[in-house]
Amino acid sequence: MRIHRITALGVAAVVCLALSGCTHAADWRTSDRDAFQGYDVSGIEVQPEIAALLPAQALEDGVLDVGAATNYAPAEFLNTEGQPIGYDVDLTRAIAAVLGVDSRTHTAEFDSIIAAIGSNYDAGISSFTITSERTAEVDMTSYINVGSRFNVAAGNPEGITASSHLDLCGRTVGVQVGTAQEETMQASAQDCAPAGRPAMEVRSYDDQDAATSALAGGTIDATYSDSTVAGYAVERTEGAVETIGQVEDALPQGIVTSKQDKELTAAIQAAVQYLMDQGIWQEILQAWGVEDAALTTSELNPAVEG
Repeated sequence: MRIHRITALGVAAVVCLALSGCTHAADWRTSDRDAFQGYDVSGIEVQPEIAALLPAQALEDGVLDVGAATNYAPAEFLNTEGQPIGYDVDLTRAIAAVLGVDSRTHTAEFDSIIAAIGSNYDAGISSFTITSERTAEVDMTSYINVGSRFNVAAGNPEGITASSHLDLCGRTVGVQVGTAQEETMQASAQDCAPAGRPAMEVRSYDDQDAATSALAGGTIDATYSDSTVAGYAVERTEGAVETIGQVEDALPQGIVTSKQDKELTAAIQAAVQYLMDQGIWQEILQAWGVEDAALTTSELNPAVEG
């Protein structure tokens, strides 16, 4: 789940070197992008009563501008033409359709998005985990529940278990740089020696595709990622990897809007609830193979721990 991103190049470089490097050329297994380019929102009709919630000055250019860090499949990533796709991008388009406007997803650095809400972007839809720190600064409208999960090679030939993170001691675990999972596994690796277990190697990759390719190619033993990312990896590799264990630490993710734009936030929340009530949101997630993560009620700033 996207709690933070490492933004300083020097820090990222040190972390990568300490953990045996980032993207490894030998790990990369080339594969074509999926032909699927997203859910077709053309059948979604504008809902006048929801569109009426928009204040007169909101979206005056007729476009819902959204910031997203497009390197996080299946939520938001770029296709071979460099265009944003993913279930968050489909959600953006669906919300815009309900409101009777167009949408534009702008690629941005993850850590830069919240600061630009209300100026560069109307909203941020980029796998933002809802935290009390964030809701103190911005409004967050819940739409999906995402935790963390392990993947292993198909058939789990190494017999890896994940009932406890200590089960991964002696293994090499791949994570994506700057994610909560990287932070968690680094902490778990420190627990191995005191428990009398062999060392765990945490190997960080620039993007999740690289980690998944390393896993499918036998370079690493497991990956740890968002539960939706883990599920999508199974679909994307056509079963070359599989999930194990239970979803851990599931938390809602939210659409970020400015606290100064209460009416826009209300309109977006109403649009999301409409998509949930009509089953459209579930269909979008089903199209990406992660329907289990769907929420059925959209809440504004739900109470969460942390």
